[in-house]
Amino acid sequence: MQKSPCTALPLAVAALLVFSTAATAKDVALSGDFAGEHGAAGQPSGHVAATLDTTTHQLKYTIDYKGLSGPVTIAHFHGPAKPGVEAGVMKLIPGPYKTGMSNTVTIDAETQSAMLDGATYVNLHTKAHPKGEARAQMTVDGSAGM
Repeated sequence: MQKSPCTALPLAVAALLVFSTAATAKDVALSGDFAGEHGAAGQPSGHVAATLDTTTHQLKYTIDYKGLSGPVTIAHFHGPAKPGVEAGVMKLIPGPYKTGMSNTVTIDAETQSAMLDGATYVNLHTKAHPKGEARAQMTVDGSAGM
């Protein structure tokens, strides 16, 4: 069956949009290592590994940590902030909070821009350190995937 030009043109445009969007989708790998902050008496350590889909704004992450004074009470992505500078919350990291936690969250355009600029950090808060006990500044790894 032959399609009329009125039917074929919208289909061609739709196909072009689908393929051009797929071609521009980019996964960006991000990571950061935890260090103590706000007078943490212990030596918190650990790592955050993440993959950001810059088209869908989906951030898939895994967070491992140890050496905190107690259980994590809340965790966030903070920014925009360069290393050593504090900033407000950009995105809540949903619990339950335990080492090895992994999830996918949707971030907004401002958070994505800050992440790609190396201006976000993960903050782990505990009862003893409600302003944050461990911080991992996120940087772009330069390799895709996780």
